[in-house]
Amino acid sequence: MQRLAGRLYLVVEDEYLAASSLVMALEDARAEVAGPVSNIDGALKLITEHNLELDGAVIDVNLRGTMAYPVAEKLIESHVPFVIVTGYECDSMPEAFSAIPCFNKPCNEEKLLVALAGLPARR
Repeated sequence: MQRLAGRLYLVVEDEYLAASSLVMALEDARAEVAGPVSNIDGALKLITEHNLELDGAVIDVNLRGTMAYPVAEKLIESHVPFVIVTGYECDSMPEAFSAIPCFNKPCNEEKLLVALAGLPARR
């Protein structure tokens, strides 16, 4: 996946195996990874620290029972494109996130990487 090479992606995922697998897939595609982080505060901190460098993000919307909508809102505000992974139905996402690419867990990592490669460039 040449289009991911050298790009920086934030990974927000609270399940260790899912996070590890995603990080490995991104690194195999020669992307760089910020995180993974498993909570909202950690994610917001990394978005603030790496705001100008982030090319995209992958966020799980349920982090140990807390909805990660503040993370999604901060990414939108910072013009960082992202995809959502969730154990919920994608059509149950709030209207504000309806245009965001969404994948149900467990997701096909290859399709997720293709979606990341197709994200619009930051504005």
